[in-house]
Amino acid sequence: MAVHSETPEVQSPVGEEHLDVVILGAGLSGIGAACHLRRAFPDRSLAILEARDAIGGTWDLFRYPGIRSDSDMFTMGYSFRPWQDARGIADGPSILGYVRDTARAYGVEQLIRFGHRGIRASWSSEQARWTVTAQRTETGEEVTLTCNFLYMCTGYYRYDEGYNPGFAGTEDFSGEIVHPQHWPAELDVSGKRVVVIGSGATAVTLVPSLVAEGAEHVTMLQRSPTYIVPIPARDRMAAALGRWISPRRAYALVRWRNVLMMILIFQLCRRAPGLMRSRFLRMAAAELPEGFDVETHLSPSYNPWDQRVCMAADGDFFQVLREGSASIVTATLECFTTDGVRLTDGTELGADVIVTATGLRLMMLGGLEIEVDGEPVEVGSTVAYKGMMLCGIPNLAFAIGYTNASWTLKADLVAEYVCRLLAHMSASGRPICVPRNPRADLPQYPILDLKSGYVLRSMDALPKQAGTLPWRLHQNYIRDIRMLRHGPVDDEIDFRLPSRTTERPELAAAA
Repeated sequence: MAVHSETPEVQSPVGEEHLDVVILGAGLSGIGAACHLRRAFPDRSLAILEARDAIGGTWDLFRYPGIRSDSDMFTMGYSFRPWQDARGIADGPSILGYVRDTARAYGVEQLIRFGHRGIRASWSSEQARWTVTAQRTETGEEVTLTCNFLYMCTGYYRYDEGYNPGFAGTEDFSGEIVHPQHWPAELDVSGKRVVVIGSGATAVTLVPSLVAEGAEHVTMLQRSPTYIVPIPARDRMAAALGRWISPRRAYALVRWRNVLMMILIFQLCRRAPGLMRSRFLRMAAAELPEGFDVETHLSPSYNPWDQRVCMAADGDFFQVLREGSASIVTATLECFTTDGVRLTDGTELGADVIVTATGLRLMMLGGLEIEVDGEPVEVGSTVAYKGMMLCGIPNLAFAIGYTNASWTLKADLVAEYVCRLLAHMSASGRPICVPRNPRADLPQYPILDLKSGYVLRSMDALPKQAGTLPWRLHQNYIRDIRMLRHGPVDDEIDFRLPSRTTERPELAAAA
């Protein structure tokens, strides 16, 4: 139900557009957020600024062979729109189609302004609004608009470039060097030797896909192993239920089954890491020929879920290892050579194509420069409130998904909470909401509870979390349902009038 504030509107300067809500990013989170807002407030003005020229975010940007979800689609799909495919692990084009179809179905496609990269946002407590400056990516022209609420759905990594460790000798290599984030459509690996540097989800997906595309041999060169677990790509329960009950009910049942299973596995990894480590390694060993050196190549030095566990759909990664069309080398790279790479032990790996699946570069809020009442904000010095707002920053929310479960589970809950928050602000007649700072004596932690290299490299640029709710993230969907869907919206958050009302009592009375 739409609820409108009676707070007097501040007039925008002539020619300046004003909106109720501006969303940055038209990916999985941004489209979901816009759908939630349209359903809750059909009469409010809304725009989505998207730096690229297409819907989909990650799922439109990444085009490398075999790109797929690294968690099941029954939890990665939106809560309000069932994923109607028995495949739990879906390919990138199918996910992209699902996001675009959702945008069309809920009428948010026409709200997107493509080629608009948000570069600055300035908050005015006197006017109770953000002034957002975006740059047109084609012309460099800057455009300005204002809004009551700013909703950041830009993820947490840089779209323009991935992480490059700066390998020595890359200029000497006679073949082609490719980063998965910018995969050339014309690349042909048929009959070629390919070395994939890295051991994360991207590498685990690429290795069998490059074999399927006709590569002569694919070598995954890793400095250290990752947990890799085989899982079925098709969900038998979803397929069976689809024959007996409605798609929406089947989706809800499978979704909750998978949520509870993920929580159980994560808790076991935290409470009994030795047990789960043994279980994961036994699962991998069962997929490989006798004598395969599991201890060297598939046994990480860290506990399960200290970093994300990689999923091999239908065990395809293990299949190409069994067949001998792919192999793993666990060693440290010294430099690139004319014909491949040299390792620190002197071994040389020949290659015609080298794929640097070396990870992401993190960037909060899409690199947006933020200031509040003229004071610049360093995001890395802030504390997150409920994992979706920043203490001391008015009328701003951001969507970051779970590290131990599907991204969209959290993004959906954040969107629901934002709708509740906006309704509360309207009903109270107070158009400003500011999360309070936690007590100074509370311990602080990184917002992302992972030890992955891409997280550790960017720790200083990320907001923190504090030692207790509502500043503590539990990475637990059920706890977040209680807090974000059913909990109060006015805990540890101040609702205010514009600062000008202290000097103009008639505005306060009207509000």
